[in-house]
Amino acid sequence: MDGGLLGRAAAMFAVTNVDDLVLLAVFFGQAAGRRGELKVVAGQFLGFAAILAASVAGALGAGLLPDGAVRWLGVLPVLLGIRAAWQAWHQDDDEPTPATGLLGIATVCFANGGDNVGVYVPAFAATGPAGLAGYVVVFLAGVAVWCVAGRFLATRPGVARVLARWDHVALPVVLIALGVLILLGAF
Repeated sequence: MDGGLLGRAAAMFAVTNVDDLVLLAVFFGQAAGRRGELKVVAGQFLGFAAILAASVAGALGAGLLPDGAVRWLGVLPVLLGIRAAWQAWHQDDDEPTPATGLLGIATVCFANGGDNVGVYVPAFAATGPAGLAGYVVVFLAGVAVWCVAGRFLATRPGVARVLARWDHVALPVVLIALGVLILLGAF
């Protein structure tokens, strides 16, 4: 497996899931005891597995496109970045607290990852089977790292506040940058 691909996969996971890190910190902060924490981890893996399944299915469908057309799927993350910027500009600060049960966490993770699918599909479609497997392995390892980091952040409220404050700026910029890189054929 290509070390560059693994680095790109790790970077893509990190930048497309900053918001999940904040949510995980909130979930872990609300979790009651070890059993509650296990529900957070299981819910996060379940929700992210659904995101991966949708992304892989979309990438396989994109494989039916003519050569050279796959990179144009990079338009999706650019549009999602513009949408995220628009939503951040018009966001109401009174967002409801998400549910903390296993299915609630999985549902929030999946719903929150709709923009991830738009980024992952073109990147997955532009790589071969070995590259796709590399992305999936790195992303699942990333979920585990995010769960550990989310638990850590849950005990440091100041850090969680900083992440929550700047997430709305970072996400649109990163989505647009990823889309441009896909359009340029970097993935």
